[in-house]
Amino acid sequence: MTYKYSVLFFLLLLLINCNSKGVLNSKEIVQKNARIQLVSDKFSFTEGPASDSFGNVYFTDQPNDKIYFWDWKTNKIAEFRTGSGRANGTFFDKNDNLITCSDEKGQILKISKSGIAEILTTDFNGKRLNGPNDLWLDGKGGIYFTDPLYVRDYWQDFYQEIFEKNLYYRNSEGKITKLDTFTQPNGIVGSQKLKKLYVSDIDANKTYVYDILGEGKLGNKKLFCDLGSDGMTLDNLGNLYLTGKGVTVFDKNGTKILNIAVPENWTANVTFGGENFSTLFVTASKSVYTLKMNVAGIK
Repeated sequence: MTYKYSVLFFLLLLLINCNSKGVLNSKEIVQKNARIQLVSDKFSFTEGPASDSFGNVYFTDQPNDKIYFWDWKTNKIAEFRTGSGRANGTFFDKNDNLITCSDEKGQILKISKSGIAEILTTDFNGKRLNGPNDLWLDGKGGIYFTDPLYVRDYWQDFYQEIFEKNLYYRNSEGKITKLDTFTQPNGIVGSQKLKKLYVSDIDANKTYVYDILGEGKLGNKKLFCDLGSDGMTLDNLGNLYLTGKGVTVFDKNGTKILNIAVPENWTANVTFGGENFSTLFVTASKSVYTLKMNVAGIK
């Protein structure tokens, strides 16, 4: 074997070895022979899954104004709370309080593990929010949240006071700053480790990515992909999971690598939970599902 071909052979072996120990391809992010599993189908419309520090996943049944949780050790669903302001998107803070986008009165709530609720936000500059939809916490007490407008039949005496559909940031002291305006902002997720924030403009069928430059400071907005999303999550490889028709996975460069079929007409949201946060938990219309993964969630 000549020197030229010896080098090429070595590089090929190195590439194969790196792939086997490093980056997983699209088929390998799901555990071998794993299939999406129905956990329960007793709901009206499931949304807002969020994992607590133990890997249990809390989620909402918005039309029924209830929050449930999935205990991954028993694979059972139990009710956590009735009455949450019609909570939609949720996320846990560092103290395991559940922060909710509760659009019945345009609020963001903090709910303790004992079920005690506290109102964090109701307005922006004295004007009622349209209806907070989804949120992500930056680990420093700050909340990024989307505020589209989906007029609900359960709203009473609603009068729209903010005529833009915005992305906001609420800092740890309660001050809210408008960051950007969209056609209809919806799903949102970020990563403290990657210093990235992703926001979906669902009606425009776009998802954007920002660099997180500081607390409530974003820069370098870029189009990530031509797909909107109701909810989203990230794994530890930097892959982004978008929802709608199943779960569509994009790598960190915005290249589509996988679609996970879900046996429902609409997939609303998704997160990682379970043991080592390596189970994909999917909320889809009247049902919730799980899927065993070779990747895990990321902070």
